[in-house]
Amino acid sequence: MNALYFYLFLLVHPYFAMWWKSFNQSGHKSWEALVPGYNYYIAFKIGCKKPWWSLLLVFPGVHLVMWSVVNTSYIRRFGYFSLTDTLQGIFFPYIILAKIAMSESDILPETNWMNGKEVHDRAWGDHLALFLSLPIIGHAIALGLNAISREKPGHKTKVKEWGDSIMFALVAASIIRTYVFEPFQIPTGSMEKTLLVGDFLFVNKLAYGPKVPVTPLSFPLVHNTIPWVTVKSYSGLETVNYTRLPGLSKVTRNDVVVFNYPSGDTAVYDPRMPDGLMGHDYHKILNEEAFFLFQSDPQTGQKYQVVQKYFNDSLNKVGTPNETLANSLANDYLLSQFITNISKWKKSAKKMLSEEKIAHQGQAIINHYGLIYRPVDKRENYIKRCVAIAGDWIEIKKSVLYINDKPAFVPDFQNLQYIVSNISTISDSKMFEMGLEKERNDYYPGEANTWVMNLTKSQLTQLKRSNPKATFDVKIEPQYSDTSNSKPTGTQMLMNLGMFPKDPYINNTTTDFTRFQIPRKGQTINIDGSNIAWYRRIITAYEGHDLKESKNGIFIDGKKATSYTFGMNYYWLMGDNRYNSADSRVWGCVPEDHVVGRASMVWFSKSAYAGIRWERLFNIIK
Repeated sequence: MNALYFYLFLLVHPYFAMWWKSFNQSGHKSWEALVPGYNYYIAFKIGCKKPWWSLLLVFPGVHLVMWSVVNTSYIRRFGYFSLTDTLQGIFFPYIILAKIAMSESDILPETNWMNGKEVHDRAWGDHLALFLSLPIIGHAIALGLNAISREKPGHKTKVKEWGDSIMFALVAASIIRTYVFEPFQIPTGSMEKTLLVGDFLFVNKLAYGPKVPVTPLSFPLVHNTIPWVTVKSYSGLETVNYTRLPGLSKVTRNDVVVFNYPSGDTAVYDPRMPDGLMGHDYHKILNEEAFFLFQSDPQTGQKYQVVQKYFNDSLNKVGTPNETLANSLANDYLLSQFITNISKWKKSAKKMLSEEKIAHQGQAIINHYGLIYRPVDKRENYIKRCVAIAGDWIEIKKSVLYINDKPAFVPDFQNLQYIVSNISTISDSKMFEMGLEKERNDYYPGEANTWVMNLTKSQLTQLKRSNPKATFDVKIEPQYSDTSNSKPTGTQMLMNLGMFPKDPYINNTTTDFTRFQIPRKGQTINIDGSNIAWYRRIITAYEGHDLKESKNGIFIDGKKATSYTFGMNYYWLMGDNRYNSADSRVWGCVPEDHVVGRASMVWFSKSAYAGIRWERLFNIIK
């Protein structure tokens, strides 16, 4: 349900609550209950003497919490303290509010904390409020402190004190985390050596303007899953259309950006995993499961035998028997058949994942909890460098990134992978002095007396200087051909599904990527069968249209289309650790509604094997 309805509800609530009658009983005028906004100011003033809390009603999600606060504190001023009264005040206060309005009884004095009866009457209501603020843990803290200290006569109980403090702290923290800045931990090595695994960051949400949460009703201070109980932390009862408040700047090239994972709209929920996900890329899992079903189908095995015999006999007839080649040709033919019918196998794989709730890793069968859909703001948080903005052209040739046909900016700590030959004996201590750590796989033995090294510009210079006879060759991923007339084999088509745009006939790799323009809002392009692969996901998943392709043309929302106008800006993000990063080369453009904020500062850093990295504390991210 759209949040607009909840705000309309807040506007009419004072009339349902008959505040115009009960305001008189608290020494205020009836007309004050009829002025929108001001009536909540007065109600908070009456209930808890904190009229400025009425300002918190503007924040989606928080507004319903504060609605419960104002109702509960209001009815308590008229003597409704019990557990049942508190439950009604939080969830449905109208019966009590009607009793108050009809009774015309005056407001009561504030609770006398020296009066045992009054303290007893409100005890369970206070316990409920504390439990809803911070289940179990809040009580453990309050009762623990109460056990080691004495209650002060005339002062609030520890349960009441902690209930008020925790509730307000969570509200304040939720607002700050949502609209100002949010802590973030680097989980993977895709940004090394700019950012290291174990770095703790502040993400500045004011930089590009904070996003209003799409699902504001959420358990505070967690992202999409409540720890330990592994259940989702949010509710779809209230939803908000994409809205971004004004920011201090726009996303610019080379910013380090935190964003919601674009390929995370669907996820496989696996209770064995710490974050509940069987890998983040559902679309990759779907392709793998489709291929598994194809391989394990009895008809595939039968076809292989027939095709292998055909190729084997053909080679024998021409006088060049080669069983290995016959096997390779048969395998390649079957892979081509899989690609031709991939939609059928993906449909079966999706059914298996969603209904049978099993997946496969090698020969192992894995039971999971099924598929889950995640709204934009609850998809996993990723961090990469924005190398191209809306309207830019990107291309990668032999590991060199080009933006608008010019070599792109190279960050100081960006690293490429090199095959190193003729290097002198590797010393772990000397490599560590250069910032190369064996434990992070910065270097490891390769084939034929070579080393594989992930090096920054400065590290490459140092190694060349100290090893003049060594050769350093940038590792280049093989492509099936450099000519436009060649056709990919079945094996190559299968590999192409792993890289954006995940089309079997478009051959992109980590080190070579086809020239492509990043879409910008309002831009109109011609679309046909030759380029639709690049825009399928944008049109459907990000901009919410129905797309159908047939021999008769391309149809968007049921209408034949020869052009498309983009509704959002898009960005191209890549990890500084170029050879160990799943980024836009894998899942494509990042829509503007997925952008969370700019990574600003490392406030803490700890290595799993070397302890606290003191030199990284409070470093500004560049």
